[in-house]
Amino acid sequence: MSDSSAVQLTPELVEDPVRGYADLRERDSLAEVLLPGSQIPVRLITRYADVRAALSEPRLIRNRGAVPGGAEGPDPQAELAAAVFDAFPPEYAKYLTGPLALFDGAEHARRRAPLTRAFTARRIASLRSFTERTAQELLDSLAERGGADLLHEFAYPLCTAVICELVGVDEADRAQVCGWIRDFAYGDGTGAVAGLKGVVDYVARLIARRRAEPADDLISALIQNSAGSGDPLTEDELISTVFLLIDTGITPPALFLAHAALALFDHPGQLALLRERPELLERAVPELLRYVSMVRIGASLYAAEDFTFAGTPLRKGEAVAVALIGANHDPGEYGEHAERLDITREFGRGDGHLAFGHGAHYCLGAALGRLVTGVVFDRLLIGRPGVELAVPRDGLEFGHWPGDGFHLLGLPVRL
Repeated sequence: MSDSSAVQLTPELVEDPVRGYADLRERDSLAEVLLPGSQIPVRLITRYADVRAALSEPRLIRNRGAVPGGAEGPDPQAELAAAVFDAFPPEYAKYLTGPLALFDGAEHARRRAPLTRAFTARRIASLRSFTERTAQELLDSLAERGGADLLHEFAYPLCTAVICELVGVDEADRAQVCGWIRDFAYGDGTGAVAGLKGVVDYVARLIARRRAEPADDLISALIQNSAGSGDPLTEDELISTVFLLIDTGITPPALFLAHAALALFDHPGQLALLRERPELLERAVPELLRYVSMVRIGASLYAAEDFTFAGTPLRKGEAVAVALIGANHDPGEYGEHAERLDITREFGRGDGHLAFGHGAHYCLGAALGRLVTGVVFDRLLIGRPGVELAVPRDGLEFGHWPGDGFHLLGLPVRL
């Protein structure tokens, strides 16, 4: 596959569901694109039906090393990952290479099963009162100052408290864990190594403590479920899994809450409607998940054999990527006003969007994400009708992450 005719997707285009994907959806075959930060082209899947099909297609796999006979040529996923992994010592970088998203089939099921059994509906539902209380306390404290950075002073501490309460991180350690994760995932890069080391070492110690003294938390349940299986997780796999839970339980939901709030600030009519009709919150949550689509481009998938997908012949080992934000704004699925934020939008069965993925890799934290989002917008935007941006819209700052779009660096508001 040559990059001579590949479409260059800039960070601006990746996050723009209209300009970035409208032309690509109209093509008869999957377009070759260069993702931001990459020089290796991939086939990009942009239509809702095709993305959904790709995420459950057994011939499209996550682990390039599992392609029968091996995959030849450059690897776009490895190229993007190198920008991250190369910055970390190998003894810590190994915990970044074990996410569930990079495995398939039986190996994926082995790693996910103990976590699935620990991630019970009862355990998630029990977090509602804690989430409501924590959100209210944070907002009350920030309101005394008259304003705050909604991302770093509210969303980050709240998401940290919730995931740490679920996982079993001691309350006294949560501020430090939040700092490590923010340095690792969201800082200027200078503290990333120390952040990763801090979290990994802490998780290793916490797992050892929970083995000796189990508690009513997710780590203890994960250890027990793994030990009771026929093929238990190794120590490194346990550490990697718990690290993944903490990392993905803080930064992505914190970013989503900030971007979703900004989407409503950008659509004052929709915000006013939500305040007038709070019962629409049940529809607003999935609509905001669809509209924002925090994971804009999913991890690369590789053809396990030669076959035709979405009208495009794929060669064994060839890489494709799914544009989740493109799929979530596809007029073929959502009608002619797919690009609009509409909190009255009615969805059919299931989520009604692909923000949490689909198939075997569907996000384990989806129910928790919906719970936290509902609580935040009830307490923040419905309960506090005076909340508004504290800076001009064009004064907000955004940062670019490799392979993805732009993300807010802060969201100053008046409370």
